[in-house]
Amino acid sequence: MSIIQPIIVAAGLMALMVLGYLAFSGKSPAKESQRRLKSVRYRYSENDLDRVESQLRKAIAARKPKFHRAAGSQSRAEALAIRLARSGKSWTVSQYVYASLGIALGVTALVYLRSGALFLSLALGVFAGAGIPHLAVNYLIKKRTNAFNAKFADGIELLVRGLRAGLPVAETLSVVANEIPGPVGEEFKAAVERMKIGRTMEESLQLTADKLGTPEFQFFVITLAIQRETGGNLAETLSNLADVLRKRGQMKLKIRAMSSESKASAYIVGALPFIVFGMIWWINPEYVGGFFVDDRLIVTGLGGLVWMSIGVFIMAKMVSFEI
Repeated sequence: MSIIQPIIVAAGLMALMVLGYLAFSGKSPAKESQRRLKSVRYRYSENDLDRVESQLRKAIAARKPKFHRAAGSQSRAEALAIRLARSGKSWTVSQYVYASLGIALGVTALVYLRSGALFLSLALGVFAGAGIPHLAVNYLIKKRTNAFNAKFADGIELLVRGLRAGLPVAETLSVVANEIPGPVGEEFKAAVERMKIGRTMEESLQLTADKLGTPEFQFFVITLAIQRETGGNLAETLSNLADVLRKRGQMKLKIRAMSSESKASAYIVGALPFIVFGMIWWINPEYVGGFFVDDRLIVTGLGGLVWMSIGVFIMAKMVSFEI
């Protein structure tokens, strides 16, 4: 039996499991009816807080773009540039590509010198070159987004105090840019600088919203745009938005605390076999060398990867909540 056959069998099993998941993961009728009742309550409620939460839910539902079209991008290179900008680092697309190629070549050379298996070395090199930079950028984006959301409510409340004191909106944006540290001050300062060179406030804030990609800031921009066209009590609306953001942050912290044990178990269960296999292979390559040449061991290893993937996927879905 050649190595192509177990690979085809493993791919067929994975495709079958994906189709089964898609077939049986439809929406629950009970949950769907509850969601519709809540949407009706928020839509026709006379409470300003309920209306703010309704608009925020709409922004959250529309925050995930299709495929690579992030923030209106028309190509994968442009979407990658937007992701790099969201990380807060001054990295370029060319630097990202060079780093990926360097990691891929380094891992390929290291694995080939240790094992002598060219196909395995190339596969691990491509996987590391494509995965490590992507995970690093995702980590930086998530870290900066969390830091922004943690201080964004304070920035909105400072904006509300300035509006209630009689300051214009543009002036209060400058106050927030100077007084709030971290990503909030940086993004508001960039928006204020764009306004100083002739761009409108809506356009400047929309560029910031496209860069951040968060529903909270997008709703903030929509609120300012609607208020400038129709009028109304902007300070009260922004105060309600800050209250909703704080409650969302509290709920996220509660969910993180309740799901921390399951996440730790998933990390340990998913990483321990690879760590043990890598350590044994590094110390004594002949002991586990049969996994790369023996067809029976190859099939066993692929089957183990499939079942581990199923377990990690199920545990990830169990602790995944949308707020």
